[in-house]
Amino acid sequence: MSVVTKVSISRFAEKQLERLPDHIAEALEYWKASVEISGIREVRKLFGYHDEPLYGDRQGQRSIRLNRAYRLFYIETIVGIEIIVIEVNKHEY
Repeated sequence: MSVVTKVSISRFAEKQLERLPDHIAEALEYWKASVEISGIREVRKLFGYHDEPLYGDRQGQRSIRLNRAYRLFYIETIVGIEIIVIEVNKHEY
């Protein structure tokens, strides 16, 4: 039996989503639904998201790719139980 995972979106991330293209918001909703249904451990295995831990100033956070340009940053509060989306932004190359 899989662990139910709750995904929350911070106020900061919600404000960012209002200004982003619709397809980015849709990609976030798809990722969120996938995590809530399958759990974060299973979704991390999906290669397309490139889920990775971050270092330096963002230590303790993880990021995924919503598309080639946009990244979503999140933290895991209680392992596998709650995910908080803290930021969505355009990645600088």
